[in-house]
Amino acid sequence: MSWFRRLSNVFRGDRLSDDLDRELAFHIAAEADALEARGVPRADAEREARRRFGHRATLKERTRDADVLGWLEALVADLRYGVRSLGAAPLLSLVTILSLALGIGANTAIFSLTDALLLRPLPVAHPEQLRKLTMGSPDEDEFTNPLWERIRDRKELFAGAFAYGTDRFDLSTGGIERPAPAAWVSGAMFQVLGVRAAAGRLILPDDDVRGCAGVAVVSAGFAEREFGDAGRAVGRLLTLDGHAMQVVGVTDPDFFGLSVGRTADIYVPLCAQELFNGAGVLDQRSRWYLSVVVRPDPSLGDAQFLARLRAAAPAVFAATVPPNFSADQQKKYAAGTLGAEPAATGMSDLRGRYAPALYILMALVGVVLVIACANIANLLRARGAARQREIAVRLALGAGRWRVVRQLLTESLLLALLGAAAGVLFASWASRAVVGFLSLGPASVWLDLSLDGRVLAFTAAVTVLTALLFGMAPAWRATRVDPQAALKAGGRGAVGDARHRLGRGLVVLQVALSLALVAASGLLLGSFRRLVTLDPGFRREGLLLVRMDFGVAGYKDSQLVAVKTEALRRVRAIPGVSAAGASLLTPMSGMGWNEFALVPGYSPADARDSLIWMNEVSDGFFAAYGTALRHGRDLRGSEMGTTAHVAVINETAARHFFAGVDPIGRSFRLHGGKGDSAPFEVVGVVQDAKYRQLDEKPVPTAYVPLGQGPFAVPAATYALRTGSPAAVTAAVRASAASLNPAISLGVTTMESQVARSIARPRLLATLSAFFGAVALLLAVVGLYGTISYSVTRRRNEIGVRMALGAGRQQVLGLVVGDAAWLIAGGIVTGALLAFAGTRLLASMLYDVSPADPATFALSALVMAAAGTAAALLPARRAARLDPMEALRE
Repeated sequence: MSWFRRLSNVFRGDRLSDDLDRELAFHIAAEADALEARGVPRADAEREARRRFGHRATLKERTRDADVLGWLEALVADLRYGVRSLGAAPLLSLVTILSLALGIGANTAIFSLTDALLLRPLPVAHPEQLRKLTMGSPDEDEFTNPLWERIRDRKELFAGAFAYGTDRFDLSTGGIERPAPAAWVSGAMFQVLGVRAAAGRLILPDDDVRGCAGVAVVSAGFAEREFGDAGRAVGRLLTLDGHAMQVVGVTDPDFFGLSVGRTADIYVPLCAQELFNGAGVLDQRSRWYLSVVVRPDPSLGDAQFLARLRAAAPAVFAATVPPNFSADQQKKYAAGTLGAEPAATGMSDLRGRYAPALYILMALVGVVLVIACANIANLLRARGAARQREIAVRLALGAGRWRVVRQLLTESLLLALLGAAAGVLFASWASRAVVGFLSLGPASVWLDLSLDGRVLAFTAAVTVLTALLFGMAPAWRATRVDPQAALKAGGRGAVGDARHRLGRGLVVLQVALSLALVAASGLLLGSFRRLVTLDPGFRREGLLLVRMDFGVAGYKDSQLVAVKTEALRRVRAIPGVSAAGASLLTPMSGMGWNEFALVPGYSPADARDSLIWMNEVSDGFFAAYGTALRHGRDLRGSEMGTTAHVAVINETAARHFFAGVDPIGRSFRLHGGKGDSAPFEVVGVVQDAKYRQLDEKPVPTAYVPLGQGPFAVPAATYALRTGSPAAVTAAVRASAASLNPAISLGVTTMESQVARSIARPRLLATLSAFFGAVALLLAVVGLYGTISYSVTRRRNEIGVRMALGAGRQQVLGLVVGDAAWLIAGGIVTGALLAFAGTRLLASMLYDVSPADPATFALSALVMAAAGTAAALLPARRAARLDPMEALRE
């Protein structure tokens, strides 16, 4: 037979061995005829002929398998047979594919997120060469502009260097704001990264010089949304926070910036900050907001590069000492050092918050996949027992054991491939759903979730591993069959291990892993429940937050207190508003302001011990938030912007700085860069309220009147207590427009702001509960299948017991008792696994112990109840068995 004909036969589905099989059949028939002529019975003659020529068939099969085309033929034949075999059991196939789709899809989805956030390199030239500078520690990676300029001037260290800082601009010219994520960049950034323009040109070093007029570069996505396409964007004007900037170019569509999880739509040179934030902003030595990224000199090794950084550090730090630091802090700062970390994957504040959560989710979905594999292995084991006669016939006709195992593994791989195909679709939806879950509010999360080589390789590896996990043991066990015993008529239950040790062991494993997963999800749910029900020190319900930006409307620093006060008066007059207050910062906003406090009579243990968190607030602020006044009085409207420096402190600050004495009437100063502030007299003490996040411990906090802080901020947030926040939003817009139509507004609610602050614990609680429920369901299905299969195999035994007088309750107890041992073994094993594994969750829990006995007990109770319910169905079926019908089989 020609190679072309043989190859074409493969894709037509013909067996390449047809000629060989016909030749073998001819010789077997001829030998049988010869034996029969000698007086041997026909059946014995055919058996002896097959035995004599069986070794030839084996040799031919091995020769065929050694041939590439023969291997291809066998593979196609196995796949065709596998498809028919799966079609013969559609319900089993569907359950298996759906289970695998969930397991493989969940693993692929979480890996996609992990890859996009932690592993995927930036879409720039040679990202592996990039290094992010630090100040000795990987966590100390934010620099001031004076530090950056000193580093930039040490050109002998780098082949290229740039600075990068994130920000947000308002595109509106009044009314509801239109926020756009943006980045401040030094002039050489695009050149160092090797990013090309899709249209126009990108920012150049000549664009980033002191006193610049300012230009802007936009992303390809932004250009398409705002202008129709990249070409139309070049030369257009953008209004950014009230300042007109000309667009000179559009970035490559693949480039999203350096902050993974946050795409930048607008890039503006660093020098333009003076247009937005005033003269002198570039010289501030305590404004930490820049990341510094470099390409080291290629002639330097890593050790040489680090040595040169450390050698340059003393001069860099000595020239940029912040004046507001104490003498000890200045000395420590001047002794700082420079380090470098790989920056191929960019920077991201999301990594610190979500990397541990992603690792935990990877472990959870891995456990779900193992449970699914154990469940499917049990189903295939039971199906293999039903196919024992088929396998026995194949073995009796000369098929080798490995040949049958290969066929069964091909069916397993086919199931895994179908499950993986469905799983990829599920993963695509699930990963985007999780990102949407995190994108609460204006600062949405953006991740590149496209399927790249790593994700596909991961999915392929999981698919093959899954097929081996659930397919190898049942396939190998199915071929351990005695053909003579299996072919006996009426041989029910004659073949195989009567105690089904493999199936029972898999059920125990499922119950154990499911219990561990249910316990972990119970801990995370309990932690989340405590977070959402705790008292944060304010009432989040019915609180509308309106941020008004007065800077875009052209108000000067001297006018800010007056316009903020007037805006407060107007929103208080809106019908339906029962209380209102203004503040510089709001709780749970992600923003913070702290200072070093100088308190007469108080000696701090170290500099951090003297930190106090600050906020500028108006009169009525505490009433609007529902924060109780404990002692003294509230701030007064007449104190806004005056020189009568007063403050209200929280209970923690009162205990920390004024332990044992009444703080009312006492004072403190703020130690700043322009010298110490005027003394603030403490006039009141309020209850502790959460400042940055819900799971924090109370921090010392001081509230000073609007306008009495060390800097003038052209914005304020107004908190309006109302029964229906949505109903008064239009009135707020009208009130602001009547004051000045150019005022920009950002509107949200306190409930939404709190929800954004607990996105990580909500993600963990929601997904762990989902995966825990799936694991519990799989364990129940696995237990039901095993007990049901056991009842079917023991029909003869149960029939004999009932014929000899056993009652229905005794049979019911027999089956349920058998299941109880499996459940108990799984619960004990699972409790040990959970006790060891949940300690990894300690950093994710709030006010819950990793070994919380109530959670463990409840998880075991749920597992026992679900397992017992699963065993009752086959037990009741066994109890209703007709003894005569069972004994006839």
